[in-house]
Formats: sequence, C-alpha cells, structure tokens
Amino acid sequence: MTLKSDWEIVGAPIDPDSDERLFFTDHGWETIEAAAARIIPTDHDPGAREARVIVFLDRYLSGTDYVFAAADGSGFLKLTGKFADAWRARIADMQQTYRDGILELDAIAEREFGKHFKALAESEQDSVLEILSGAPKPKPVTLGTTESVGTFLQGCFDEGLSFFDALCLHVRQGFYCDPVYGGNKDRMGWRTIGFPGPKSLKDTMDGTYSTTGYFVPEYDWHELVPQLKMRSGG
Repeated sequence: MTLKSDWEIVGAPIDPDSDERLFFTDHGWETIEAAAARIIPTDHDPGAREARVIVFLDRYLSGTDYVFAAADGSGFLKLTGKFADAWRARIADMQQTYRDGILELDAIAEREFGKHFKALAESEQDSVLEILSGAPKPKPVTLGTTESVGTFLQGCFDEGLSFFDALCLHVRQGFYCDPVYGGNKDRMGWRTIGFPGPKSLKDTMDGTYSTTGYFVPEYDWHELVPQLKMRSGG
C-alpha cells in the first residue's frame, strides 16, 4: 500500500458539476456526452448524463493529474519520472482515438442524417452507434425475467481498444467509479444497482465502511464448487 507521505498530493477531488474542459473541445464534450447518454440512457433511473460521466472522461483523458486518487480521498497522487512519461505516452494514444472517434461519429451522422451526431434524435444516434460498432443495439435487460442473459468478463484495461469499445468501457467506469474521479455523481451509479458504497475513500481506509455484512458466514465448498460436489458423490 502506498502511504500518503510517500507521494505528493495535488489537486482535490473532482467537482462533478464542473463544465471546465481540460481535454475536450466544446464540440467534443457535447458529442461524447450525447454518445455516453445512449450507452447508459436515462429511464426510471439516472443515466450517464446525470451521473456526469463526461467529467470523468474529460479528466481521465486530460493527462497525468487525475490518475490515482489518494487513499484518503483528499486529492490525487502526482506522477513523476518514468511513471509520468509512460502514462503520457499511453494517454496520448487514447486521446487520438477519441479525436478520430468524434470525427467518425460526425461523418456517419452527416452521411446518414445530414447533421452532427450531437444534433440527432436519440433513435438516430442509436443508428449511428450501431453502424460504428457493427452490431445491433443491445436489448434492455430486466432482472427477474426468464430471458437468458449472456455475461462476460468486461475487463478494465483500455490500451489498444477501438474507439467504440473504449467509449463503452469508459462510460461504465465513469458511471460506477468512486465519485472522487468525477463520475458517479452523488453515488447514483451505485444506487441503481443497490450498492450503498462508502461516503468517501477515507471510509474504506479507517474502517468506517466495511463489506463484512455482504459475506455469507457459513457455507459448504461442495455446494459452491461443482467439481467437489461431483467427487463426493452429491
């Protein structure tokens, strides 16, 4: 574990209500915010727009200042030397991916509907994203139904991803991240899945917040691991 005294702390927790652009142009901000709002749309629950995923994304893409939050939630660790150089090189590639992606979104939107992506109706934006991704729009998932739902490991590393795949990953990260990173405003992403979460990162370090209550105290490994159950003849 890295102690606060080992690193210089810079900045402060990100304000989710900020409209200051650190990476995006005004057009880029509005375009990506619109695309994010179609990936996690607003319905009876808040979506990416309300959770301020765009702020998370802008700060993430801005450079080295908002990479690792300090353990007490007071700010961010300052990257220096080779750590900073490696991150700048990595994020420069992702910045270009987003610049090219915004151009591609607008090119498809102009070709199909004669407008920039951000100016399209939601159904038209969905069509553009389908063309961009090469796959149909996913159907809504409703818990408690008998409909089969496929699951997969989504991963958390974005290096080498295409624009659409990176955007989907980043929108999920911004919606469910700790609020210190700018997204998940008022923990609304957590609330939509019934996760109370800590009030701050500090609460996870001093014992104020604990996940102990979510663990099952007694269980049988033979029930949890099918192979063990088969060996025991159960």
